[in-house]
Amino acid sequence: MKAQVYREMSTDELEGKVQELQRHVFDLHSQATTEKLQDCRAAINARRDIARIKTVLRQRQIEAKPAVKAGGKE
Repeated sequence: MKAQVYREMSTDELEGKVQELQRHVFDLHSQATTEKLQDCRAAINARRDIARIKTVLRQRQIEAKPAVKAGGKE
């Protein structure tokens, strides 16, 4: 998916999607071990989606923090 799609999702949906993708990556690694994996790029694509989601979550976390001035004094 594109990052724009993830930006439109809520934080709870994104966290659930990360857990779902992590389980999917685990399953794909298990399939690769038993040589039953059909699409070898699927694990790579899933890990990239996880990274995209975590990036969006981190951006939201940074935006939520109040801005601190450079000198540490207000």
